[in-house]
Amino acid sequence: MSYAERISPVAPSNLLALVDEVRKIAVFTDLSQEQLEWFVSNCQEARFATGEIVYKEGTPAEYMSIFLEGRIFARREAEGADSPVFIAEKGDVTGLLPFSRMTHLTITGRAEEPVHLLLFPATLFQEMFQRMPALGKRLVGLLTDRVREVTRSEQQRDKLAALGKLSAGLAHELNNPAAAAARASDALLECLARLRRLDALPYLSEANCTAIAKLEGELRSELQPPAFKDQLERSDREESITNWLESHNVPEAWKLSPLLVDANLTRDHLERYLVAAGPTLPTALMRFATLLEMERIVGQVAHSTKRISTLVKAIKEYSYMDQSPVQEVDIVRGIETTLAIMEHKLKKGIVVTREFSPDVPKVTANGGELNQIWTNLIDNAADAMKEKGKLRVRVTHEGDYVLVEVIDNGSGIPDDVQPHIFEPFFTTKGVGDGTGLGLDSVQRIVRKMRGTINFDSVPGETRFQVRIPIHQSM
Repeated sequence: MSYAERISPVAPSNLLALVDEVRKIAVFTDLSQEQLEWFVSNCQEARFATGEIVYKEGTPAEYMSIFLEGRIFARREAEGADSPVFIAEKGDVTGLLPFSRMTHLTITGRAEEPVHLLLFPATLFQEMFQRMPALGKRLVGLLTDRVREVTRSEQQRDKLAALGKLSAGLAHELNNPAAAAARASDALLECLARLRRLDALPYLSEANCTAIAKLEGELRSELQPPAFKDQLERSDREESITNWLESHNVPEAWKLSPLLVDANLTRDHLERYLVAAGPTLPTALMRFATLLEMERIVGQVAHSTKRISTLVKAIKEYSYMDQSPVQEVDIVRGIETTLAIMEHKLKKGIVVTREFSPDVPKVTANGGELNQIWTNLIDNAADAMKEKGKLRVRVTHEGDYVLVEVIDNGSGIPDDVQPHIFEPFFTTKGVGDGTGLGLDSVQRIVRKMRGTINFDSVPGETRFQVRIPIHQSM
């Protein structure tokens, strides 16, 4: 049975019973019998079984729906399973409400249990206002509440999407140094095991120890980190070292040579070491190479843990954890923190230029909300450049304001898109792309702070300008 076949006029014999049912719904309770009879008599009745489609996304919006029985679950099927769920049930008034700009249904709703609806046609809204002015005002209030609820839901969803993207990027950034530190700890354990094995081998005389200690001190001061132009050059060095070791009867030369190359030891260094170590060369050289490797590994651990610490600090600063929402905020520091948080995206091929004036004052603001602004503008710029280009971030003191400019050399914002970029829910990105925060959210934050945001865009340069008052009434 088609949707149209499910709709039928209200039977006169059933009119009074339906009026009694409608009167139980809050917005209709105190309306007169005459008004309710007119309203119900102009409705259509519709019934749906469990599982059937009550609303179909994309079909014309022609009726206001009054739920007498049942319950539906609805979502935007075009957005998939992650789309927010809308629920309507007995006692709800929904569908096309007066003054709504909806022309087509934006959701698909299925009956969770048998549904009984009254459908009031939009073509009679004007007459309804004349006959039932109190109902008109209440329905406008319902529309306002619905818009507010949808907006709040979308904002919450957008924030979660933004948090998810940032979290994924941070997880990747944290995983790299954490994995490096884990590998380094395993390598250190291997080095310690190697040193223990060396203790069981013939060792050095007192004279050898003195000479070798002196030589090792000299070598440590001379050695620089290796800088091979390519892997072939490294392989050639490794082969040369292996040949030298084998010519001096050093066992397992193929294991020792990579350690010596990593330490940047040359054949000249080895000749000097041979003079000091004499017949104990294999044991002494393995011990020295192992100690050099351990020093290098400790450096890697220090670098990795420092990177982790830097990211954790950036996260705390970005979210203003354990701090008052409104305080004196250093915008330059906030932007630096945001750039650190977004490094996973920028480092792929974007060159960031910072132009920070030395006299930028602090502003009284919500630091977390300011960081939402910078995140959205920088993320949009990165997307516009396809994650490869030049990003300029400029901060300066301009009268009673701090001016922040985010400038990219991407393709620019098309002329037909520019009038709409601050509209709620407007996006040029696919589902799941971008931070989801939206420029409308950015604009609302800026306005709440009594600031301004504007932009200028041509192919090759898009410039967003945000002015935040230094002192403001929050």
